Amino acid sequence: MKVLGVILVVLFSFMPTFAKENIIRTNELVEIIKLDPALKLDIRYATKNNFLGRPVYKAAKVFLQKPVAEDLIKVNKELYKDGYGILVFDGYRPWSVTKLFWDETSPEKRKFVADPKIGSIHNRGCAVDLTLYDLKTGKEVKMPSEYDTFSEAAYPSYMGGTTDERSKRDFLIKQMQKHSFTVYEYEWWHFNHKDCDKYDILDISFEEIK
Repeated sequence: MKVLGVILVVLFSFMPTFAKENIIRTNELVEIIKLDPALKLDIRYATKNNFLGRPVYKAAKVFLQKPVAEDLIKVNKELYKDGYGILVFDGYRPWSVTKLFWDETSPEKRKFVADPKIGSIHNRGCAVDLTLYDLKTGKEVKMPSEYDTFSEAAYPSYMGGTTDERSKRDFLIKQMQKHSFTVYEYEWWHFNHKDCDKYDILDISFEEIK
């Protein structure tokens, strides 16, 4: 019985640590420009300039979970040294918008949108779509494809385009990887944060975020 008691004590001593590792973190969505006004925005889903040809957001804002936003700001500050800044296209996306994208995308192109049955990392506030802009000119840096291009030109591994375009794309990916982000295999502009599995899928509107 003494041996059994010791074994149980040992097992229970490890349980709190294991449990904490699997707890879903509390939603802490923040508007990123309130943390760093230097971040530049181009929220195309709040305009007609997107693959649907109509606005799906009522406001041109970007929200991310606070730790994700803080890591993004670190990348932005580091890029200044090389003469670049971050231009953000999208961040947190309500689940209902993901469902809309899926429903209105042809089956052969659906690798470029998330399956609503699974949900998107965007729905968790842990994915961000972005590119570089030149600090001197304020202009968007040219990449091998435009944002939201539904073709192989969007792949991070795509070998087309110019040498300079691929170099800028690879530079961006490398800088993001330094701060806990990984690039999505089909979209060079889409980056997921390391802690994305710690947050739940959300379907709250921008207006509901405090």
